[in-house]
Amino acid sequence: MANNEILLRLRKETKASFGLCKEAADKYPDNYEEAKKYIVELIKQKAGKREGRVTQNGIIHAYVHGNGALASLVEILCETDFVARNEELKQFAHDVALQIVATNPQFVSSESIDAKVVEDLKAQWKEELLQEGKPEAAVEKIIDGKLKKYLAENTLIDQPFFKDESKTIRDMLEEVTGKLGENIKISRFERWQI
Repeated sequence: MANNEILLRLRKETKASFGLCKEAADKYPDNYEEAKKYIVELIKQKAGKREGRVTQNGIIHAYVHGNGALASLVEILCETDFVARNEELKQFAHDVALQIVATNPQFVSSESIDAKVVEDLKAQWKEELLQEGKPEAAVEKIIDGKLKKYLAENTLIDQPFFKDESKTIRDMLEEVTGKLGENIKISRFERWQI
């Protein structure tokens, strides 16, 4: 595959900026898959640099599922109203709202969980493991594994995206942040079910 073909394919499939696609195509002129991985890494690096910038604009997206008995509302914050109106951000908000309906997360991220909740869970698990006769030395490792699993199941940001389990919601957030060039964050959400 020629360099220009890779460049055009990258641009079409990743929707990354022309500059990023050109950089990846120049670095990997004969390997589309490596060029695509390179773009993803560049986008994640750019997203990390934007963290902490003020997010004073955004959108609220609502999704009502089929029969009207299940719905979600998600608030996505960004830096400017220009990005808030962007179709890519709106699509991201829609995907997040679908995720909330599909998986029923309890928290936005691990940082949003009250420390007491985590301490109580660890204490409960420790007591259960000791009652099962697990050796004291293994208990902490088992608890760490249980906590990691709990966070993956109950925090929106750490969940695998239900449409493509090779990505987490965090991966998708980093991608949209890198593409749109602003600090973007999922602020809060609600889910209702009749």
